[in-house]
Amino acid sequence: MSMSVLLISVTGAWLRAAVDGGFQRSAALGGTIPKSHDGSVNILLMGLDSRKDNQGHDLPAAMLDKLHAGSSSDIGGYNTNTLILLHVPADGSPATAVSIPRDDWVDIPNLGWHKIKEAYGRAKAAQETTLVKTPGGPTGDALEAAGREAGRASAIAAAQSLLNVPIDHFAEVNLAGFYDVAVALGGVTVCLNKAVQDDYSGADFPAGVQTLDGSKALAFVRQRHGLPGGDLDRTRRQQAFLSAVQRKLADDGVLSDVGKLSDLIDAVKRDVVVDDSFDVLSLISKAGSLKAGRIQFHTLPIEGFATRDGEDVNLVDPAKIQAAMKTYLSDAKSGTAGDAGTGDAGDGTGSGTGTTSGSSAGTGSSSGSSTDTSSGSGAGSQQDSVARAGLAAAPRQQSDTTTKDGIACVN
Repeated sequence: MSMSVLLISVTGAWLRAAVDGGFQRSAALGGTIPKSHDGSVNILLMGLDSRKDNQGHDLPAAMLDKLHAGSSSDIGGYNTNTLILLHVPADGSPATAVSIPRDDWVDIPNLGWHKIKEAYGRAKAAQETTLVKTPGGPTGDALEAAGREAGRASAIAAAQSLLNVPIDHFAEVNLAGFYDVAVALGGVTVCLNKAVQDDYSGADFPAGVQTLDGSKALAFVRQRHGLPGGDLDRTRRQQAFLSAVQRKLADDGVLSDVGKLSDLIDAVKRDVVVDDSFDVLSLISKAGSLKAGRIQFHTLPIEGFATRDGEDVNLVDPAKIQAAMKTYLSDAKSGTAGDAGTGDAGDGTGSGTGTTSGSSAGTGSSSGSSTDTSSGSGAGSQQDSVARAGLAAAPRQQSDTTTKDGIACVN
């Protein structure tokens, strides 16, 4: 064995050990969720809005202050405010990321009808209530861990039931994860259509291209107040953040640099939980489909807006969503794009059947086949999704622009 081969082998083994030991592992994916059989990989990305760490301990007050996330660790609960399915084709074709709006009203397995974001927290609470009543049951950290496993399993089942696609792996990141990723990468670059200011999230940004540090990045992805699309525009922000991370990884050569990759993993490992079979290095080996400009972003269609159990929700048609998913994944396999949003978050024009790269600006209210009265933040503003559902929508007030660097501007 030559010295170079030995060095490569030792480095690879060291890196694999660092990666495998870097994340908290979970068995929540279970054996009942369908898996892919064509060599492609579907990864469910779940972002928790909890002010607690992965062990259920309160985040430090100093961290909460940096995150502009409120003074109480009870705020946010265990809602999955970010739900994105990342599809990585086996042949190196462009990856596809599909966002599930957090307020979609769905039938959660074993829990009934709720917003999809609540699957995690409701299942966690139910499991802990049962275990507390069990003689000799777990307490403290063990109880928290058991509750979280139930929450993860429920969130995965809810997403799989709605999308009707295989889910091979999942990655859960807590609120601090967005902050730590941005810090580890030295900031992320985004573009805004216009200046925004929001006291709730701490967002205070000018229009145009700008690089955000950790605190600003978190404020960017959390803002929904003051945006024309409310939560649906926040979904678009999440896509823009992922696109910015994607560009940064490619531009800085992180995925091909052992030292940089190790530093990044070390910085975020406390924020991330992955399933027990997730081979992160294997995914990195498919990095060709994750290079800058090669992820197609979509947001699932909605039918309209309504009030259920006193809460503002998105009405959805599972059949239409599953048809859209077939289109998204078919486009990914063929290497074609179903919308005008090639690369970053796109321009929201949604030229393909059932496809769109996200929410877009609009100010009118919507009505149509649903008998429910539109209500709640963002009503009528998800023009592409509403139009695809056959609902009337006001003319577009503002279209997204793309900078000379290929960065899509969002609201």
